[in-house]
Amino acid sequence: MDNKSNQKTLGSKPKPSPPSSSRSTPARHRNWLELPPEITASILSRLGAIEILTAAEKVCRSWRAICKDPLMWRTIDMRNDGDLHDMTYDLEKMCCHAVDRSCGQLVDITVEYFGSDELLKYITDRSSGIRRLRIVRCYFITDEGLSEVALKLPMLEDLEISLCTLSHEPLEVVGRSCPLLKSVKLNNHWYQFPPDKCNDDALAVAGTMRGLQHLQLFGNKLTNDGLREILDCCPHLESLDLRHCFNLNLEGDLEKRLTGQIKRLQLPYDSTEDYEFDAISNGYESRDNDGDSPYGFSDSNLLSDDYEEYGFSSGSDFYDYDYEDCDDFTRLDLYDFGDMDTLPSS
Repeated sequence: MDNKSNQKTLGSKPKPSPPSSSRSTPARHRNWLELPPEITASILSRLGAIEILTAAEKVCRSWRAICKDPLMWRTIDMRNDGDLHDMTYDLEKMCCHAVDRSCGQLVDITVEYFGSDELLKYITDRSSGIRRLRIVRCYFITDEGLSEVALKLPMLEDLEISLCTLSHEPLEVVGRSCPLLKSVKLNNHWYQFPPDKCNDDALAVAGTMRGLQHLQLFGNKLTNDGLREILDCCPHLESLDLRHCFNLNLEGDLEKRLTGQIKRLQLPYDSTEDYEFDAISNGYESRDNDGDSPYGFSDSNLLSDDYEEYGFSSGSDFYDYDYEDCDDFTRLDLYDFGDMDTLPSS
């Protein structure tokens, strides 16, 4: 009897194991609102100012509170696609609102496709610690406007002026007013006609920026004489970008000096694949990275490393806005603590 029962037991099929808890229990969805505030702040800080003001801060009250923290506005990035005609926001008012939220702690700001002398004044009147200033395609910022605010930028270390209509004059003022300046980018489109040769920018840099370490002169009209002035007067220069500077003839002693003095060098015909903007040039073409430099430089020489508060109104204009009237300006922020009930809670 025992033997039969043992054989029956040994010959029977094993019972299937019960389903695991991972199969029977539905997957738990991650709740972003449960993240620690510092992690949420780190994630949101990777958004641009426009995305924060028009979307992120409207998610819930906890995100709104994080987005109002002045530490979130130490960097203000106002980059956009430039389609201002179809844009439903007033970017200048939005930028001023972001500056107000920084409570004087702003250190890095980018203004692109908009901006004016009045906006620069508003920013620098309220932010004395700016270390990095980028103005890109800001056609309404004038020489006088940038020169006027230069004295309010004593901590400036990094300046970029890209595709604007500014001359060398404010560059000289900035150089004299900002002794900590370490990096300058002056980006332009190169046009063969008119066949100008101009060393004004080069002389402004050489004459006022002896502590410069990084310089980009994309599409500049400087000549060998201007380049020599920069090399003579900027002894700490480590990085030099001369792409699309087609007036240069880098041969002989100047070639040797460049390769010996500059650690990271980019030459007029070098590839523009990593260039942030459209590398427009009339009459010249850049060489790709596999091509030889027309100056005989070998690769070993080149270490190339519907938001109403910002909406346009039919009866008013930004230039009529009273910047000094802080009470009026703060009314741009409709989502103040008085209307927190309209936001979902966390």
